[in-house]
Amino acid sequence: MYSLELWQYGLIALGAFFVGLGKGGLPGVGNLTVVLLALALPAKASVGILLPILISADIVAVIVYRRHALWSYIFKLAPSMAVGILIGYVVFSRVDDAQVRGMIGAILLGMTAVHFIRKWLRRKSTEADRLPHHPVFITSTGIIGGFATMVANAAGPVAALYFIASGLPKYAYIGTSAWFFLLVNCFKVPFMMELGIIDLESLRFSGSFMLFSVLGAVIAPFIVKHINQKAFEILIWVFVVIGGLKLIL
Repeated sequence: MYSLELWQYGLIALGAFFVGLGKGGLPGVGNLTVVLLALALPAKASVGILLPILISADIVAVIVYRRHALWSYIFKLAPSMAVGILIGYVVFSRVDDAQVRGMIGAILLGMTAVHFIRKWLRRKSTEADRLPHHPVFITSTGIIGGFATMVANAAGPVAALYFIASGLPKYAYIGTSAWFFLLVNCFKVPFMMELGIIDLESLRFSGSFMLFSVLGAVIAPFIVKHINQKAFEILIWVFVVIGGLKLIL
């Protein structure tokens, strides 16, 4: 599909592996995946290549955690997320590859900020209990997340902000997120196909890397047991910031 060098294939494989790690319980890794693929491929193509890999990992997560989903939270966020996806679709069809790279970088930096806002909200339990129920919060979170996922496959921290602020227990959070992102990512496929970003050839290319995402999901629990989670998260977000700045600059 592309005339790529070995290091580019390596970045894509590593990115697919990180997809699995993220679904398996290592937060922050998903945004690093976006950076790696945007560095290895043309920016628009990287979004289309990554989406089927994400869906394959979403399916694994749904199989494991499907019974823990709380659908009321999905129904609340889904309409505004769909609006954000439509906005992202319109924007995506009117920008060139360099502009997409800049948007991906800016979104990644914004998602990093959202991640740490999320952590702050978790320490402010009173605010976290009230915030998710406000219509403005739900609508703005959904629109921003929909735009981010359409343009850069990077809505994870935005959705996490909503789900965690809602006070979902760990397994309810994982199960709800798994179903939510499977539905959102499948919803995006027709728009990506209409834009010419996903076709049969790109699907075959994506499929050749799906095994890495499954492998990541399988071994993630073992990695979590043997590393310092806090240090790992800090390192991941440092890489995301560096990658986001590189895409912008």
